[in-house]
Amino acid sequence: MTKKQEQTASFLVRFQQRIFEENGESEVQWRGKISHVQDGEEQRFSDFNDALSFMQQKLGELTEEATKHESSEEQESIIHKSLSMWKTIKDVGPKVIRNTLKDPKKQFTHLQDEIQDKIITIGEEISEKVHIDQWRNASRSDFNKIQSQIADLSSEIQKLSTKFDTIKKK
Repeated sequence: MTKKQEQTASFLVRFQQRIFEENGESEVQWRGKISHVQDGEEQRFSDFNDALSFMQQKLGELTEEATKHESSEEQESIIHKSLSMWKTIKDVGPKVIRNTLKDPKKQFTHLQDEIQDKIITIGEEISEKVHIDQWRNASRSDFNKIQSQIADLSSEIQKLSTKFDTIKKK
């Protein structure tokens, strides 16, 4: 398999909440925008499934590019395995977001567990086909970068949790 040194797909997802009154009742609407960092393409959504489809499309394109020198059967197999996690997320994503808004800490822990389970499953499937000897070990800078990103995510989750607690008290 011809393999690029590194393939990265980053997405920025922003949510906007709109609270309004309609027929004398308070209503809430969530809208969002997802951006693919590498090519700058954006898509607005009011249904999170649309955001997941956007990510799935971009990741599919990345996988297709990385496997273009493979036979069509091998390429199809790799693409199917690559996107299987996203199909699951697309099915459960809206429920996860609703539950996260209700109890962010509990759902974050649950989401971490689910992602870890999927990574293990997909890793086992992919390791059967991908030549692991072509992979390189993570460098110290890779490790430091990941640590920094985890710390940033942790900080953002704490901020969201604090905001949620404040809203909950009102």
